[in-house]
Amino acid sequence: MKKEMFGTEITLLRDTFRRLLRRHAKTNIIKLIEKTHPADMALIFRYFNDNEQDTIFALMIPSEETVEFLSELDESITVRLLENESPTRITSILEEASSNEQAYLMGLVDEEFAASVIDLLQAEEQEELEEMMAYPEDSAGILMHTDVFTLHEETQAREAIAALQDQEEAEMVFYLYAVDDDGRLTGVVSLRDLVTTPSETMLEDIMSKNVHAVRPETDQEEVARIVSQYNFLAVPVVDSDEQLLGIVTVDDVVDVIREEATEDFLKMVGAGEDREILLKSSWDNARMRLPWLFASWVGGIFAAVIIGIFDNVLQSTIALAAFIPIIIGMGGNIGTQSSTIIVRGLATGRVDLENSTKILFKEIRVGLILGILYGVLLGIFAVFRFLDFSPMLGVVVGLSICASMIIAATIGSLVPLILNRFDIDPAVATGPFVTTAIDILGVALYFLIAGSLLVIT
Repeated sequence: MKKEMFGTEITLLRDTFRRLLRRHAKTNIIKLIEKTHPADMALIFRYFNDNEQDTIFALMIPSEETVEFLSELDESITVRLLENESPTRITSILEEASSNEQAYLMGLVDEEFAASVIDLLQAEEQEELEEMMAYPEDSAGILMHTDVFTLHEETQAREAIAALQDQEEAEMVFYLYAVDDDGRLTGVVSLRDLVTTPSETMLEDIMSKNVHAVRPETDQEEVARIVSQYNFLAVPVVDSDEQLLGIVTVDDVVDVIREEATEDFLKMVGAGEDREILLKSSWDNARMRLPWLFASWVGGIFAAVIIGIFDNVLQSTIALAAFIPIIIGMGGNIGTQSSTIIVRGLATGRVDLENSTKILFKEIRVGLILGILYGVLLGIFAVFRFLDFSPMLGVVVGLSICASMIIAATIGSLVPLILNRFDIDPAVATGPFVTTAIDILGVALYFLIAGSLLVIT
């Protein structure tokens, strides 16, 4: 019900904007922009054409809401809007943004255009932004907020509360970070502990000294793992001298988890890694999928060659052809399942070097159990479906699908583990490469078993 209501509201909002655009009612459009949440604006922008998008964006005033809107937009739309505007207007918008938002937006556009915008910023902002943009892509340094409120560890609780009340610009005051005389991060105090402790208590007496901090070069996936594992609202970012540089907040981590999961799923099905694939042209979509599907094409050629080699077996027992699709299909399915489980386990930290062998053999046992079950069912079906043929056909089909599913589970589990061992993204393993290998081995094994047992009979 809520989903239907939300969809209706978005449709109504989109139609209202279009009606106002047709009437050139700029004043009413501006009022509607101010009343609409930036996330909703970003959503309905997908339904507008380029002219409609340009007109509405031109009416947006430089504000925190406009910055949030740009951050929520699909990247391709954001790039087009920014690069079609003058550097002066983009600079006025960036002045309303936090340092990590500035780095994100300038990281999207062309380097020359970004430089022209940064040159218009104040010297202090230029230095901070250029420093952040120097960090690796998809790192904690790019995500972090630098507007962090800190206090000395010997500050009393009542002084800390009074100081917090004067901080309007500080990011994420659910945690209060304590530093020593040299500015090094020494502990963290939750807001709850701060307001429930006696007013004369020193921060060093109530702070947690076991701080989970990361370096600015730390990959965003590792930051997301820490937040997820420990249920933090923020993670501090420190340099080699333990000086606090900024914090990565949970709302940014949620975006990271969503983006990384989308990339992994796209890689696993051989559709590239561009999160905005639905916004790409048909040609771009085809070009991204072409290399991956070529592996499937090659696998099909090899399977056809194998069938040709065993042509005499197939001609003598034509019923064998009826079971090729199911043997290939069942093997491919269980292989993809095993790969997906392993890849997801590696991403969430549930699978590592220590327990990989145990999990590998567990998946092999799963393949054996399912293989025996479906082997028996398919073998019985083969015997009763083809009564004119030897009952040994059921044995051949049953053994083949059992062996195929065991091999598929083994390959589907082993390949991601091997790739991860060599620091190669394991998500690529669940694409056509695994299914192609399973198809080739499954067909070869099927005809080897058939050639052996049926010739004997």
